[in-house]
Amino acid sequence: MTPEQYCRGKTRGSGSSFFYAFLFLPEDQRRAIMALYAFCREVDDIADEVKEQEVALTKLGFWRHELSQAFAGKPQHPVGRELHWAHQHFPINEELLVEIIDGMLMDVKRKPILKASDLSLYAYRVAGVVGLLSIEIFGYNNRKSRDFATSLGEALQLTNILRDVAEDARMGRIYLPQEDRIRYRVSDQAFKDGDCSDGMQQLLREYGDKAEAAYRHALSQLPDEDRESLRPSIVMGTIYYAYLQKLREINFDVFHHPVQILPLRKIWIAWRSWRYELKAVNKGLPLKLEF
Repeated sequence: MTPEQYCRGKTRGSGSSFFYAFLFLPEDQRRAIMALYAFCREVDDIADEVKEQEVALTKLGFWRHELSQAFAGKPQHPVGRELHWAHQHFPINEELLVEIIDGMLMDVKRKPILKASDLSLYAYRVAGVVGLLSIEIFGYNNRKSRDFATSLGEALQLTNILRDVAEDARMGRIYLPQEDRIRYRVSDQAFKDGDCSDGMQQLLREYGDKAEAAYRHALSQLPDEDRESLRPSIVMGTIYYAYLQKLREINFDVFHHPVQILPLRKIWIAWRSWRYELKAVNKGLPLKLEF
């Protein structure tokens, strides 16, 4: 198995929505973005699956070293080799990749999310940074597109948090800030017990509205001149926006109604979104999230 095959399998095998957003990319861009998301999958799996903190810290330490080796032209791991290839073809920033590891460290060290600023930092590290790295692969001209990438990353991460709130609680993680949980009188135990009280639903709806606002803000930040090149990011947004709509349909009660989107549906959304954008750029049609 080549490093390229390893990364493709890692991304596709995870069931990630990202895979479907990148199906229509040119080969070189698709290869580079698969390397990026395979790296994200590797470090995220450590944070999610390695129970012993010291072992997890050691494994994340390996990836810090492997990144430095990859950018020095001496990678050992298949993902490191693909990142080295991607770095040779696209302006990928090593420091941003390290930021992703720092985000995983927040999980491994069980850093509590006390304030909105804690959540903003976490979302930036695990999602906003990924957006910044992605647009370097897709290509852009206007620096305002960086604001688009970070805002979209925030929207995607908030959607992830709302979709996975029950699963995360079982792992002892609550990403909604404590200051807001207190305001709605929602205890940590309520998350663990799946107690979808009125206060819990109000809290989750508030963050659903925050996610909605982040999507809208992201679209407002996308310069017209970069709309065509950043089409893959728009497609990604449409797939995750579909999750947000399904969450609204169940009033965010994922404790009793887990939300899923089947792969065929993701492909359909990606294809419809990609097709729409092909026409929209030339005809001056507005950006759309819902398909």
